[in-house]
Amino acid sequence: MIVAGTERPFFRWDWVGSHIGEILERVLEHLVLTGIAVGVGLIISALLAGLALRYRRTYGPITWLSAGLYAIPSLALFAFLVPITGFTMLSAQIGLVSYTLLILVRSIVTGIDGVDPAIREAAVGMGYSRRRLLFEVELPLAMPVILAGIRVTAVTTVGLVTITALIGRGGLGFFILRGLGRFFWTEVIVAITLSVALAAAIDRVLVLVGRLVAPWTERRARVGA
Repeated sequence: MIVAGTERPFFRWDWVGSHIGEILERVLEHLVLTGIAVGVGLIISALLAGLALRYRRTYGPITWLSAGLYAIPSLALFAFLVPITGFTMLSAQIGLVSYTLLILVRSIVTGIDGVDPAIREAAVGMGYSRRRLLFEVELPLAMPVILAGIRVTAVTTVGLVTITALIGRGGLGFFILRGLGRFFWTEVIVAITLSVALAAAIDRVLVLVGRLVAPWTERRARVGA
């Protein structure tokens, strides 16, 4: 146990033991907020990336818009949303999803653009339709780049979710806000530690997913090492 001064312990294990249920509830809420934000962001980004790949002139405006949303400070964005959508899950998700678009759209477009033109031409020569070319050739080959974007987005979103505690939807951010309000550092430390652990765990899971969907990437890295 870490002790600051002689009267009040800096970290209380007894509080952790007596609040396991509440901690697990906040961890689950944190995971749900993160999962919805990344999932919805990925769907919207896939649509925007498809539009950009189909009509190249739209890529610039899509990038500018997503970059503009990414540049808005989170506190300012939530302050703008609350008068419109209230202290709701919708407000939290609009803010969180907005921050996912820039990285995800760029990773999808960059990944597909990076496919070797010779492979694309060979597939077309074999009679692949545009749909088959996209789903059977381009997306699988672009998957490592897309997954890298998803990993960055997921880790970033885990941290951003704590901010939504300001509108009553913060997952582990609830402990940070409440702990700071009453100078009870145990709550703050528990929330920060678990947030970092969640980000590391999610990143590790996505690495394993990458090995499953694109196993040739790891083999290529071993050969190049």
